[in-house]
Amino acid sequence: MTALLGCGVVVLAGCGSMPVTGDVKAVDASQPGDSQVQVYAVAPRDGAPPGEIVDGFLESMTSDDPAFATTRKYLSTDARRTWQPGGSTTVLAQAPNRSGPLLHDEDNRATRDRETTFTLTGDKVATVDAQSSYQPLAPTAYAQTLHLVLEQVAEGKKEWRIDVVPDGLVLGQSDFKRLYRSVNKYYYASGGTNSRSTLVADPVYVRNRTDPVTRMDTATQTVRTLLAGPTNWLRPVVDSRFPTGTALRKGVTALAPDDQNVLRVPLNKKAESAGRSACRMMAAQVLFTLRDLTSARVERVELEGGEGRLCALDADDALEFSADRGSEGADSPYFINEKGQVERIPGAIDGIGTPEPVTGPLGAGIVPMGSVGVARDEERAAAVSSSGQHLYVSSVETEDELADPLVTSKAKKAADRLSPPSWDGRGDLWVADRDPAGPRLLRLAGGTGEPQEVRVPGLDGARIEELRMSADGVRIALLLTKDGRTTLNIGRVERRGSSVAPEISVEDLRQAAPQLTDVSAISWSGRSRLVVVGKEEGGVQQVRYVQADGSTSGSGALPGVNQVESVAAADDEQLPLMAETVGDGIVKLSPGDNWQTVLKEGKALVYPG
Repeated sequence: MTALLGCGVVVLAGCGSMPVTGDVKAVDASQPGDSQVQVYAVAPRDGAPPGEIVDGFLESMTSDDPAFATTRKYLSTDARRTWQPGGSTTVLAQAPNRSGPLLHDEDNRATRDRETTFTLTGDKVATVDAQSSYQPLAPTAYAQTLHLVLEQVAEGKKEWRIDVVPDGLVLGQSDFKRLYRSVNKYYYASGGTNSRSTLVADPVYVRNRTDPVTRMDTATQTVRTLLAGPTNWLRPVVDSRFPTGTALRKGVTALAPDDQNVLRVPLNKKAESAGRSACRMMAAQVLFTLRDLTSARVERVELEGGEGRLCALDADDALEFSADRGSEGADSPYFINEKGQVERIPGAIDGIGTPEPVTGPLGAGIVPMGSVGVARDEERAAAVSSSGQHLYVSSVETEDELADPLVTSKAKKAADRLSPPSWDGRGDLWVADRDPAGPRLLRLAGGTGEPQEVRVPGLDGARIEELRMSADGVRIALLLTKDGRTTLNIGRVERRGSSVAPEISVEDLRQAAPQLTDVSAISWSGRSRLVVVGKEEGGVQQVRYVQADGSTSGSGALPGVNQVESVAAADDEQLPLMAETVGDGIVKLSPGDNWQTVLKEGKALVYPG
């Protein structure tokens, strides 16, 4: 859809003020990826025909129009009053196409002169609900009608206006990425020992600049949605420390740190019921939520109630609540060499060092291994034998003997046996037995003892090929194979019952990269992002970042690399991304750099986790 300067909407691209020289040119209102482009809504011109009214309305929806006041001028008097643009957002692959006016057999000339209908069509690829939660979709046909009437706007004057319009916004994907940004708000994991001090990322989308409905800047919108509570998908496994009913003080529309990088957050009186410890945890939620949003790093958060300051928390003190605090300093990737030994590559931050076998039986190669998972504290590792039949757990710090396997698969084929293992931030070990006669997802509490079978009610006949646990332990990424295709799904790990006899299940599976019809490798990269290797329908292999909610990360596709077998990313997003390839061996990608070969031989590459 094209906007012409001076007739539809005005686009101001990356400028601090309106240019005063140069040619007038037609520009595209949907300039992908450029959040500095700003679209200004323009009211309908006198005598505009129905098609122009529809086009103007659609273009105006892509603007930062305050309260959508100008956008509403395209609507009839009744529709202007009832239309709710803030309820939800429908995201289409491209800006919506409109066709019309629609004619029916029963239409007569008199009717067509005073009312008409247009249809909006496109491929729906996502929705954003009233909680700002993103839900990706496999491309689905979208069709919606707009009904227009010839309405009297002044004595002796009639204009075409839209009188039937769906609530919410309809945006093309490029406009959505320009107008909105993904942010993580944080809540505490519920269930399990000491889990309430572990923060979990809950991704949502907020407006890049001022929200037209609330008039809040991006930081204030984010705090507002944090106070509103977790999204429905995450709600069963997390808690907020903010007392019920806590909200921003009335009239607060902007939040920014002062020249000392201190951010003061004015709250209503409901917040005053929180105790001292809970208040510190509330401040940690705000600190983690806002740390990537402001141009200046927030070093301290002060929460204020009606009677003054409630509590304060410094950024360094908030680290005690981080889900990946157990992996601090874990900057070394691990792999299995050609002899089946587990090796460590030291110093991923300062430069790749010479690989060395880990201490203990896994490094000695007493039993050749085929895959490995290293605990986040790097004190132990789990490895699956090269046959895929046995799972072993051993120290990588002491010279112990190799203990008996903790899990044994009875499958006849190696490809049907045990998946690579994965550790969560709670110290639990997870592995899938892919035996067609009895497929199981297993958890070993603390990495020891009897494996516990975990229910996965949403599999619907699919088989778990690979799994990766998040550092917070409440989300699991699964590669599921069904009907010859392997897709990425994210599940919510629910824990019920007592700590002695917990009942654990993976609930509410949702596809996280529906545009990829065949996914071959995954790894968590930070608190709410994954690296995914896969192909689109009829496409070639690509490596890209995907958010845990299934939206495409702003980082997007990564530089090309050939025939990737596996990927490894760390909890610390500043560490290099590693990959195992056919032909080039083990390669790394540091931030702002290109892929570089590290080793010519090696497989089953992982960071701790």
